[in-house]
Amino acid sequence: MTDNRKRGEDALAQLDRELKSRDRAEKSRPLKIGLAAAVVILAIVGGIWFLATRDTGEEVTASEETTTTETPTMEPLAMTRATALPETVTCEYPEAGEPAREISAPGTENIPTTGTVNVTLTTGQGPIGMELDRSVAPCTVNAIEHFAAEGYYDDTVCHRLTTSGIHVLQCGDPSGTGAGGPGFQFANEYPTDELEGPATSPVIYPRGSIAMANAGADTNGSQFFLNYQDSPLAPDYTYFGQISEEGLATLDQIAEAGVEGGAADGAPAEEVRIETATLG
Repeated sequence: MTDNRKRGEDALAQLDRELKSRDRAEKSRPLKIGLAAAVVILAIVGGIWFLATRDTGEEVTASEETTTTETPTMEPLAMTRATALPETVTCEYPEAGEPAREISAPGTENIPTTGTVNVTLTTGQGPIGMELDRSVAPCTVNAIEHFAAEGYYDDTVCHRLTTSGIHVLQCGDPSGTGAGGPGFQFANEYPTDELEGPATSPVIYPRGSIAMANAGADTNGSQFFLNYQDSPLAPDYTYFGQISEEGLATLDQIAEAGVEGGAADGAPAEEVRIETATLG
C-alpha cells in the first residue's frame, strides 16, 4: 500500500472519530454560507482520498492535508504578500527528469516583481484568459510566460477535472498523463514561502485563482490548476494569478459536463484541448 493511500485511510479514520465525538460541532467556511462541520470535513477528506489514491508518479494538486482533533478554520487566501519583494529577484530552474516536450529553461537574472502578464488559453471549449501576478510569484510567472512564448502548451490536453472536495481543472502536461514536465523544476512561492514552518491548516483557494500543481515541496514544473469553485487545500501550492470572467464561464461549462464515467476525479468528459497559449 502506498504512503499516500495510507494517509487517505488515516484521514478517513480520523473523520470517523471526530463525527462520533461531535454531534453538534459547526464552523464557518469563508466565502460560503455556514456549513455543518461534518460536511466540510467530508469535503476535505474526500479530496484527500481521491487525490491520495491516484498513481504515485503524477503531479497532483494536493497530496495530503493536516487533520487534527479540532475542526480547522479555513480562511481565504489573501492573494497578496504581507511584505513586498525587491524590485527584481533571481530564479533557479534546476534540471529534473526527462522533459515531456523539449524546451529551454527560462532566464534567471533580474526577474521583475511588479506588473502582470496576460495569457489566453484558446481551447476547444472556449477561451480561458489568465492574468498572472508577478508580485506574488515572479519566478512562477517567469516560467509560465516562457512556456507560452515557446509554444510549450500548444496542442495539449487538460488531463484532469475534479468535481468533489476540490474543484479544479488541471493542465500543462504535454504528455497528457499527469506525470510529465519540462525537465526542470523550481521552488514554491506565495503562500508557501511566507509560512513559518509547515502548514497546520488548509486555506481556501478561491474561485478564479490559479496555482501550480506539484509532487511535493519545490517540485513545480509546467502543470497548473484552475479553480472554478472555492477549493480547500493546504497552502502548499503556489498561487500566481486570476482567471478572467470569460474564462470562468468556459470552466463552468467544462465542469457541468463532468468527469469521464461520472467519476469525481479524472479526465474531463468532454476533451479540453489547449490549441494555443498566447501572450498579451
